[in-house]
Amino acid sequence: MNRDLVLHDWLVAGIALAAGALAGLLVRALLRWLGRHAERTRWSGDDIIVDALRTLAPGAAVIAGVAVAASALPLTARVSGFVNQSLTALLILIATFSAARVIAGLVQSVAGSRTGVAGSATIFVNITRIVVLAMGVLVALETVGVSIAPLVTALGVGGLAVALALQDTLANLFAGVHILASKTVQPGDYIRLSSNEEGYVVDINWRNTVVRNLSNNLVIIPNGRLARTNMTNYTQPEQQLSILVQVGVGYESDLEHVERVTLDVVDSVMADINGAVPDHEGAVRFHTFADSRINFTVILGVGEFSDQYRIKHEFIKRLHQRFRAEGISIPAPTRTVALHRDELQTFPPPSPSPAVPHQREGSPVAATEQRSPASTG
Repeated sequence: MNRDLVLHDWLVAGIALAAGALAGLLVRALLRWLGRHAERTRWSGDDIIVDALRTLAPGAAVIAGVAVAASALPLTARVSGFVNQSLTALLILIATFSAARVIAGLVQSVAGSRTGVAGSATIFVNITRIVVLAMGVLVALETVGVSIAPLVTALGVGGLAVALALQDTLANLFAGVHILASKTVQPGDYIRLSSNEEGYVVDINWRNTVVRNLSNNLVIIPNGRLARTNMTNYTQPEQQLSILVQVGVGYESDLEHVERVTLDVVDSVMADINGAVPDHEGAVRFHTFADSRINFTVILGVGEFSDQYRIKHEFIKRLHQRFRAEGISIPAPTRTVALHRDELQTFPPPSPSPAVPHQREGSPVAATEQRSPASTG
């Protein structure tokens, strides 16, 4: 301290602190007004930026007021340097948290716009947030005079031990990054595994993939297992898909007439039902002479996987009604059995079995030996 504190010093410092606090309140009110206008726009990035600035701008205004107040006081060089370093480090931390929020929000916004409104990929969001926070903390430590080289070395050695202890967790982490980077599965896709788990991918985080099935239950699948298993993605390469419906008509039916009627029903379903593909060109393919009818396949177009149930439901109802109106029969499976009566054959009655002499209990059995005349003598 070069001189003693006087009333003027305290007055200037107080005015600087009050000005900083007032500026913070005014900036926060201005950002609140900007936030209401940002909500009216389509782009969600402006909402994220304004929300982050609500923390950064008022904090920076208060820190600026503290810095002006400290410069107005007659502090020693050592204390003044410590105050400046502390305020700079605090400002860096506030800016780091705000930047992490903005960048993570923008990453999530981009991921959601590419994979659907319900999709999210928190693995990229979390990695981005951790990287930004780690860099900001290291810069803040370097600002206050803490050497980060030994810290980085210790983190490297400790990271090896942690990697050995968390092999499964790291395997799932890198498997999730590989799945998203290769774009084989994205949030919002409808998938089915070889083990029959299926549903919409809700989220891919650092450890597992969350799938919501059609019954609105969540199926948790480890990323490592998802990367190794056989899987069908019903959303890629395009979301629209074709479904097959099996139909059969009687042998007496005019197949040309059946085809025309069926295609008319297909066109009406594609044009009227929500979730169908209006420009889909229906197709009918006869393929089997069955026991009681001729079977054929109808090809329908649906917008996405879950729409197929509603499309099939409405198509079968309309086709059945139209077939009845046109007199086209859909026979039930029948089978004709012919019985042939053969001539009855008369067989001689079986010969009675020889009588066995009654033997009293405990009496000896008399054995009679018969010899031929040639054997006597």
